[in-house]
Amino acid sequence: MSTPRFGEDPDAAETREWIEALESVIASQGAERAHQLLEILLENARRRGAALPYSPNTSYVNTIPAAAEPEYPGDIDLEYRLRSYVRWNAMATVVRANRRDGSLGGHIASFSSAAVLYDVGQNHFFRVRHPQLADGPHADCGDMVYVQGHSSPGMYARSFLEGRISEAQLDLFRTETAGGGLSSYPHPWLMPDYWQFPTVSMGLGPIM
Repeated sequence: MSTPRFGEDPDAAETREWIEALESVIASQGAERAHQLLEILLENARRRGAALPYSPNTSYVNTIPAAAEPEYPGDIDLEYRLRSYVRWNAMATVVRANRRDGSLGGHIASFSSAAVLYDVGQNHFFRVRHPQLADGPHADCGDMVYVQGHSSPGMYARSFLEGRISEAQLDLFRTETAGGGLSSYPHPWLMPDYWQFPTVSMGLGPIM
């Protein structure tokens, strides 16, 4: 048993009994019951005046043991390189647009903070619409992906690497009304062959 993080343990035998009791509950009644008991104990301690410090951080433990995790299905190094290019192009798209017209705006950090999630989803999970199964009882409409509106530069940057969007279009980010540009907010009316759903502002599009 490791030393508690609250300092020297004044009664190691008692601590061991509490830990063994908790382990017994987990083994016999499951982790959910153990969590319930711990919450009840904490609440009871607070009601009795114990000044328990609040911590937003928990000792998170993955529900899948490391030994049971499958091998990553892709090439991690290659995907990292591609993701770096996408992040850079997304940033460059917004910066270049702002240099031409300071009123255009655009978000850089939104996509950068979620780039890994989008990348893994696009590489290994999201499915496109199957053209040969477009209608009928076995229609495959593909996945419906609601993209965060402020992350649109990242979607365009990836499409640029895939050859679906040209550099000239990237240079017209947020100026789609002039023709041939890229909509700053995802909307199928503005780009019917690209976006599935309107997802800005504030996510009201999917609700409507």
